[in-house]
Amino acid sequence: MPQVLLSCLYNLTPVKRLLSLDFMRGLIMVLLALESTGLYDHLLDASENTPLQGFFIQFFHHPWNGLRFWDLVQPAFMYMAGVSLAYSLHKQQQQGLSWAYSFRKTLRRCGWLFFWGVLGYAVRKSGLSFELWNVLTQLSFTTLLAFLVFRWSFGAQLAVCAGLLLLNEILYRFTNVPGFDQPFTDQHNFGNYVDLLLMNKINRGGWVAINCIPTAVHTIAGAMTGKLLIRAQPKLRILVISGLVCLVLGHGLDLAGITPIIKRIATSSFTIVSLGWCLLMLALCYWWIDKKHHQKHLLFFTIVGMNSLFIYLFFEIVGGRWFNGYIGAISGGLLGFLHTPAMPAAIISSLCIFGLEWGLCYFLYRKKIFFRI
Repeated sequence: MPQVLLSCLYNLTPVKRLLSLDFMRGLIMVLLALESTGLYDHLLDASENTPLQGFFIQFFHHPWNGLRFWDLVQPAFMYMAGVSLAYSLHKQQQQGLSWAYSFRKTLRRCGWLFFWGVLGYAVRKSGLSFELWNVLTQLSFTTLLAFLVFRWSFGAQLAVCAGLLLLNEILYRFTNVPGFDQPFTDQHNFGNYVDLLLMNKINRGGWVAINCIPTAVHTIAGAMTGKLLIRAQPKLRILVISGLVCLVLGHGLDLAGITPIIKRIATSSFTIVSLGWCLLMLALCYWWIDKKHHQKHLLFFTIVGMNSLFIYLFFEIVGGRWFNGYIGAISGGLLGFLHTPAMPAAIISSLCIFGLEWGLCYFLYRKKIFFRI
C-alpha cells in the first residue's frame, strides 16, 4: 500500500520530537540518580530541627496514608512511558509496519524490562532473590496492556482504566483471605497475600507486586495523552481539566474515608491523584517548552533522559554494589585530608558520584550511543 494512502487511512501526520517529554524523563532520572547517591539522606540529616527539614522530607516516600512529592516519581515514570509508547507506535504506523510487528516488538521490550527488573534485585549478599517490586517489572505489565488497548477509542480506554481501579478495589475489599482481610493495613492486605504466593515473602516496606494493576492506568493514560498531543492541534485545556478533576476525585475519596491515599499499595485514590499531577506536570512542560519555545538549559536533563534505561540500571546495579562505595572512599579520603566536617563531606561525595554518572551519560550522548530495548 502506498505510503500516502496509508497515512490517509490512519490519519497519520509527521510529528516533531516532544522536547517536554525529554525534559521530564531527564528530570525524573536525575532525581532518581541523586537519590541513589544517598544525597537526600544526608540533606535530611543536615536539616534536622530546621525549617528545611519539612522540604527535604518530601524526597522520601510517605510511610503509609498520605502523599509526598517523592510518591509521584514512579507514577510519572510509568506515565511518560505511555506517552513515549504513543509516539513510537505512531512512527511505526507511518512506516507502514503491521500491528503484528508492533506487538512482537512491544512483547520483546516487555520481556527485557521484566528481565532487567528481576536481575536488578536478584543478587544479594545472602544469595539469589526473586522480587517483583521493581518499577521495571511493573512497567513490563503496564506497557503490554497499554499497547493492547492503544487503538481503542478514548471512551473504551477510559473504561479499561476504570475497570482496573474497580478490580483493585474488589481484590482488596472482598477476597477475605484469613490474615490478609484488612484492605488498607500494612502486612495484612490482599497484596501481601499475593506476594506470599508469588515470592514466598512480604516486603517489609509494604510494597506489593500487584501494584501493576492500578498503575497500568498511568501508562494507559500516558498513551492517551500521547495520542492527544500527536493531533494537529493538541488541546492543553483537556490535560489541565483532566488533571484537576483527578486531583479533586482522588483527594475526595481520601477525605470522605472511602479509599485512603496509599502509595505503597497503589490504592485507587492514590492512582487517580498521582495521575492528576502527571497530567498537570506534562501540560505545564509542554506549554512552556514546546509551545512557548523556552528550550535553553534543557541539555543537562535531556542527555540523562535519552539514556534513561542505561543510567537507571547503572545506579541500581553497579552504583549500589560498587561504584558509590568506591567513589565515596576516594572523595572521603581526599576531603579527610582537608579536614572537611563529616556532613559536608558526605554531601560532596554524593555530588561527586552523581557528577561522574552524569558525565558518563554525556559521553554516551556525544558518541551518539543510546541504549534501548
